[in-house]
Amino acid sequence: MKFSMIFEAQVADPTPEREREIYLQSVEQAVYAEEMGFDGIWAVEHHGLEHYSHMTAPELFLATVAAKTHRIRLGHGAVCMPFNYNFPTRVAERAAFLDVLSGGRVNLGAARGGTKQEAALCNVDTDRTAAEVEEALRIIGSAWRADDFEWHGKLLDLQAPKGNAPLRILPRPIQRPHPPLYLASTKPDTVVRSAELGVGALIFGFAGLDSVEHQHKLYRDRIATRTDDDLVSDVVNDQFVALCPTIVLDDGQKAKEVGARGQRFFGESIGYWHLGGEHPPSGATRDEDNVAFMRRQADERADAFDRGELPQYAERSLAYANFNIDHAYGTAQTAIDYVTELDRIGVDEVLCLIQMGTVSQLDAMETIRQWGHTVIPHFRAEQAARNEQSS
Repeated sequence: MKFSMIFEAQVADPTPEREREIYLQSVEQAVYAEEMGFDGIWAVEHHGLEHYSHMTAPELFLATVAAKTHRIRLGHGAVCMPFNYNFPTRVAERAAFLDVLSGGRVNLGAARGGTKQEAALCNVDTDRTAAEVEEALRIIGSAWRADDFEWHGKLLDLQAPKGNAPLRILPRPIQRPHPPLYLASTKPDTVVRSAELGVGALIFGFAGLDSVEHQHKLYRDRIATRTDDDLVSDVVNDQFVALCPTIVLDDGQKAKEVGARGQRFFGESIGYWHLGGEHPPSGATRDEDNVAFMRRQADERADAFDRGELPQYAERSLAYANFNIDHAYGTAQTAIDYVTELDRIGVDEVLCLIQMGTVSQLDAMETIRQWGHTVIPHFRAEQAARNEQSS
């Protein structure tokens, strides 16, 4: 099992000065993550979603981290792949360039770009996003596997002008035949599609352990029955990566409250941009019992789903996911217990969410330290013991 972190660059009080501070703090966290033994970092891509995510150019963030680190893997979690966000051949070029600069450390994930706000900003046709993401993955996989390149697909035709040299993606990535491919999966049907396409699943883990286990089963069952017809590349990647919201401090109760407040901001931000609302979240909930608030919200949304009042959610767990706080919030032992369950489920990579809009840099860095000193070594030792028993 591997351990990584994900960065949204959330800003509870978005001023230009605070925005710049968040970028620098996120770089500091990512560099410290390598020192503390994490295997990777991932960066999302969003556009125009103030408060929720200011990570508008993840390739620049990842390149900055690459220049300051030596070992840790660098993940796009994930690139918005509809063509008006990022044209497929440009994604292939940029990711390969980062792979070269980093010495072959890149993972490349794809996403649809989840809001009408982002689609409007980039003139994206929301009816085409799923098809464009899949064709983009096929184009990128194909362009990286051959020196010369042309494409004749359902949506795009790409070939050199008559009489010219063939098209070519430059540079070629260090990882051959190409860096691992992933798909961001916020819904169970997308998890199944990830398996069919032969790419890793980056799954939404707020709904809790039961939801993670359900999605893992869907993914593995589909891998067992898939054919080669839908694979985006002849090189498959069957890694299952699950989100793990976490704050770990010596004071477990404080960690629970810090995590609840951060996740409340996160969840209310998602609600504002996905479902609409009069005001974005302020994060001004320091003096409230955020743990109790989150539990009430989760219960109320579960009841509302049962009454048929939340038709936009396909499953009950997704209806209350943003407000479920039964995660790795507490002491290092709390995190160990939670990750033990992820390990039992079969998760390949634990994707720690620490950087939430109201979480201080002090608490974020302490959480990274606690994972590096206690949580990760616990599972490294377990794995070493298992390896010794099997040899």
